[in-house]
Amino acid sequence: MKNHILDGNGLTIPQVFDLAHETARARLSSTAKRKIIQARGLVDRWITKGEIVYGVTTGFGEFSNVRVRREDIEQLQENLIFSHAAGAGDMLPEEIVRAMMVLRINALAKGYSGIRLSTVELLMEMLNHNIVPVIPSQGSVGASGDLVQLAHLVLAMMGKGKAWVKGKGRSEKGEVVDAASALRRNKLQPVKLTAKEGLALINGTQMMTAYAALAVHQAKRLAKIADIASAISVETLRGSDTAYDERIHRLRPYKGQLSVAKNMRRLMHNSELRESHRRNDTRVQDAYSIRCIPQVHGASRDAIDYVYDKVSIEINSANDNPLIFPKDGIHLEGGNFHGQPMALAMDFLAIALSELANISERRIERLVNGSLSGLPRFLTPNGGLNSGLMIAQYTAASLVSENKVLAHPASVDSIPTSANQEDHNSMGSISAQKAWRVLKNTQTVLAIELLCACQGMDFARALKRSKPLKSGEGTEAAYRFVRRHIKHLERDRVLYDDIQKALGLVENGSVLNTVERRIGFLD
Repeated sequence: MKNHILDGNGLTIPQVFDLAHETARARLSSTAKRKIIQARGLVDRWITKGEIVYGVTTGFGEFSNVRVRREDIEQLQENLIFSHAAGAGDMLPEEIVRAMMVLRINALAKGYSGIRLSTVELLMEMLNHNIVPVIPSQGSVGASGDLVQLAHLVLAMMGKGKAWVKGKGRSEKGEVVDAASALRRNKLQPVKLTAKEGLALINGTQMMTAYAALAVHQAKRLAKIADIASAISVETLRGSDTAYDERIHRLRPYKGQLSVAKNMRRLMHNSELRESHRRNDTRVQDAYSIRCIPQVHGASRDAIDYVYDKVSIEINSANDNPLIFPKDGIHLEGGNFHGQPMALAMDFLAIALSELANISERRIERLVNGSLSGLPRFLTPNGGLNSGLMIAQYTAASLVSENKVLAHPASVDSIPTSANQEDHNSMGSISAQKAWRVLKNTQTVLAIELLCACQGMDFARALKRSKPLKSGEGTEAAYRFVRRHIKHLERDRVLYDDIQKALGLVENGSVLNTVERRIGFLD
């Protein structure tokens, strides 16, 4: 298994994805270790001198004006975790928690938090031993960071909470146990928090950013899959490829639009199906869901790129408070924990992904509507007795409608907390979790389009011909790959199973990988 070195500065979104899905192990760089030790030494000197430092020798939030006795400093940090572990709702997905752990380690590795090296190393050992804290999903307002969720994470480090552990083999089923038991099984000692450590561990945007990193990583791939699914739909519906001519898009040179148009041309290149009806096609232009694929998909791509850039910054940022500057010998109180950058980015991602699903559902409708497609109604050869893919479009419509609700921005809301000390909150945790749900819904909608487009392709290839015609080089590769996993729908069967199979091909990226092996990497 490969190692990813964490130094607080060079973490990438694909590395977060690897570590979240247990395909890599984390290691601290020697530079990070040195910086952590230096910052901690400064905190210890302040304690010795009795200096007033927020959250170290004072209370928190509204209690920042309350001085804490030196002998109570450790109790202060423990109380912080107990009082802030006030979550509610369903538990976070394991990959999200693992990503949170990665991001918290990387933030601490920058050396501005004043935590002990041994505490950071315990969190890293938990990650590498698959000890995943059980964390409720609700309770963060996304301003002083994701305080609630990170407090539940620290509970497990203290041996006080619950943790999900796996068996010795990756295929073995895991279980939820007391965190103390999970640590003992792996010969790890729970942490006894000292000055600044509780605060250093829970101030930050790690939950919302964990969602953001994993979501935008998958969104980049999903944007390419949207091009593949739409290209099959275009060929099946005998759409024109004129709208993808590079000369059109040079006159409105958005990066995403140019990339999508190029992908469409490459996917449909050398299509026998398109050439067979080019001369006899009397239509001047297609409906928007066909003709405007580069403009719509492209705009979503540009939004995804924007989000990718912001998340890349956030995963390598120090978002603690106060921040410790060993070279200057000072501590500075600020607001790097505030989740506004992620809140806005996640709202934008939800909108961008919902539009990929929105236009996909319109193509699905055209595929199953015999009046629009020229294909058998609902893509079944024996309609009436069979309903074919009629209800698959219902499911897509349902998910698209849900996305429209979820695309309402959470970042425009703010409810003050901590007796109005924290009087503007980002609600980034809500933005992030909404974007995650939109991502999942959009994956399913595109899976349904793949299912319908390939079913329609079966008819389009053979329509009034003795020999089936091939589609474009890229679309043909995708079509054949789908057909290896999902058989043609000759008569009605349980569509849930087919949708789940198609969804698997989308989620694991195998349909994209197959196409790129055939025609090279898509833009």
